[in-house]
Amino acid sequence: MKIAVLPGDGIGTEIVAEAVKVLDALDLDLEMESALVGGAAYEAHGHPLPEATLKLAKEADAILFGAVGDWKYDSLDRPLRPEQAILGLRKNLGLFANFRPAICYEQLVEASSLKRELVAGLDILIIRELTGDIYFGTPRGRRVSPDGHFPGAEEAFDTMRYSRPEIERIAHVAFQAARKRDRRVTSVDKANVLETFQLWKDVVTEVGKQYPDVALDHMYVDNAAMQLVKAPKKFDVIVTGNMFGDILSDAAAMLTGSIGMLPSASLNARNQGLYEPSHGSAPDIAGKGIANPLATILSAAMMLRFSLNQPDAADLIESAVKDVLASGLRTSDIYSQGTTQVGTIEMGDAVVAALAGTTKKTSKG
Repeated sequence: MKIAVLPGDGIGTEIVAEAVKVLDALDLDLEMESALVGGAAYEAHGHPLPEATLKLAKEADAILFGAVGDWKYDSLDRPLRPEQAILGLRKNLGLFANFRPAICYEQLVEASSLKRELVAGLDILIIRELTGDIYFGTPRGRRVSPDGHFPGAEEAFDTMRYSRPEIERIAHVAFQAARKRDRRVTSVDKANVLETFQLWKDVVTEVGKQYPDVALDHMYVDNAAMQLVKAPKKFDVIVTGNMFGDILSDAAAMLTGSIGMLPSASLNARNQGLYEPSHGSAPDIAGKGIANPLATILSAAMMLRFSLNQPDAADLIESAVKDVLASGLRTSDIYSQGTTQVGTIEMGDAVVAALAGTTKKTSKG
């Protein structure tokens, strides 16, 4: 089982190191090879996704990814910015299905921005289509406007587009995931004003007829954003497009207490996947040793489950994380009065220690 380890920029190197530490503690037959990506790769090789890094990613069974980006690269031409690395990996590996669970652990209910009764027991799965929509649509660019309200003025334009096969395949992923949960899918669109999402709604409805055991409802994205704050537990599986999914999954993150707790998985048709925390590179805290590594550690658990066929090992990691939270240890983003604040390395060490304890219990039967 070969894993491409791509720490990236900012806190990426710190949090990925802790996830690797946890994987090493499992004593599995894992081959891990590291490479530069993002701003770090640009500094060394002049490109955020060098050919050697892309080759390693293609050859690996899974990719453990940290984060990319830094404000100091904002002046670069767009193709050279660190964020293009993650877009390039999604495109080149065909990573079309993004899984972002939003789970509020009982120990972190008080850290949520919402009242206990709204988030206690929260367990949402957001499935985001990842290789289409306005992020990849063409044509795009900047030009002198030929028409509109201000002809002759500078303008920028992007193209939102989806094809039927793109929508069908992500819809099947959502319905199949719902069958393993509470059998409810909410498809989020903006069909009232966008032709792209009228097609989305029509195709998801057609696919839904193949899953009579799964309830399907449709919701406009503005209402979905409101309902995530008003009554988040009404959702089970949310399926939506690339841009809406990007926004809604970050909003859902705060329901759980911190975006530092949210893992994610991006899969292709072969179950090869890229696993990363939902948060960014956080350059403002990089190097301070205070970043929360739990989202990355939980992403590693998802990697074991979805791409490496090691569900028991994934369960062990998730149980260890729960044990650590139950012990009262917290990084600064999830700290509350009465708990103990620790740094990045200490949190990783605590998960490894809890993992050792869990493994001993398991071996004893």
